Amino acid sequence: MKKALVLLADGCEELEAVSIVDVLRRGGVEVSALSIAGRAEVAGAHGIRIGADAALPADPAAAEALAAAADAVALPGGMGGMRALRASPAVLAVLRAAAARGAVVAAVCAAPAVLDAAGLLAGRRFCCYPGIERDLSGAGTYVPGVPTVADGNVVTGTGPGTAALFAAEILRALGGPAEDVAAAMLLR
Repeated sequence: MKKALVLLADGCEELEAVSIVDVLRRGGVEVSALSIAGRAEVAGAHGIRIGADAALPADPAAAEALAAAADAVALPGGMGGMRALRASPAVLAVLRAAAARGAVVAAVCAAPAVLDAAGLLAGRRFCCYPGIERDLSGAGTYVPGVPTVADGNVVTGTGPGTAALFAAEILRALGGPAEDVAAAMLLR
């Protein structure tokens, strides 16, 4: 069974966080939602509380060790969530280590800025919430007007309205039954 981590921070976009967990679990992926807030739940961007399965250690080495078995690491967006994820040395370490071993690294909405901060968009095509691309390093190639982009082991998405499609793209990248799950959810 494939394993995925969804990293949650205060200010995350709730629809994106829940969509990632839901779609991946429908596809048979073992998903762990990890809070970086130091507590068992995070406060979403719209006041919805989201429970986490566990906390991501703040120490980068401990976080990497916890994430070592993950086949994918996914980040929901939301401006507050993105800023908290981007400011976390543990999150950046987990993303870099996952990418280095070929695991899927995925981010939606504002969260591709976290992949950029980790140096993972260099030479890659990506999408994000429109306007976020202006604040990135320019190391990757922004693709406007599409719901998702998969480039190697990097998967990106545009925002809340495309969150389930983004999650299905992660499932596809993991070799899971993305088309079956998408059809059952009436996404296609």
